[in-house]
Amino acid sequence: MTSTIARTKRTTLTQFLIGERRRFPAASGDFNALILDVAMACKEIARAVAFGELAGMLGQHESGVGASVNVQGETQKKLDVHSNELFIEMSEQGGNLAGMASEEMELPYQIPAQLQRGKYLLVFDPLDGSSNIDVNVAVGSIFSVLRAPPEVVASGRDVVEADFLQPGTQQLAAGYALYGPATMLGLAVGNAVPALP
Repeated sequence: MTSTIARTKRTTLTQFLIGERRRFPAASGDFNALILDVAMACKEIARAVAFGELAGMLGQHESGVGASVNVQGETQKKLDVHSNELFIEMSEQGGNLAGMASEEMELPYQIPAQLQRGKYLLVFDPLDGSSNIDVNVAVGSIFSVLRAPPEVVASGRDVVEADFLQPGTQQLAAGYALYGPATMLGLAVGNAVPALP
């Protein structure tokens, strides 16, 4: 008996990125590698969210005597801090970033001097809506990729806050990973990136 179940043709993230890269023959592949690093961080965050208290990930993050607070003045959850660490860990060694900025860090993150620095900047909220976990509502990661200013790439200097303050029209990619019963990654690249003011 032959199966009559129709197979759905799905495109993987890697296939999509390869297709996009073919439109730009001079592309080096650094951008694709960076997006795949971000996707890997999102996979690891999805795993941490799924395990929750079983992995000791729920509750407030404690720093020193009291709970730690992010740049927005919000008390950080353990998952906030862990998610931030995953974004850094998965992205810093690829050699594609000049620096990163996160809602969970007061200052931009510097790619260590011993590692190769690249031509992109990564801006992210590693776990948006983490307070929703206690009431079983979906949470997610928001990220944006920008081109580092030419002087940063040429000199290799440390990034500063002003390097990240670019118009939304300069975004090379923007995305959101939604964690819940299933993990979904929405990604816009090239002309599909929303032109935010």
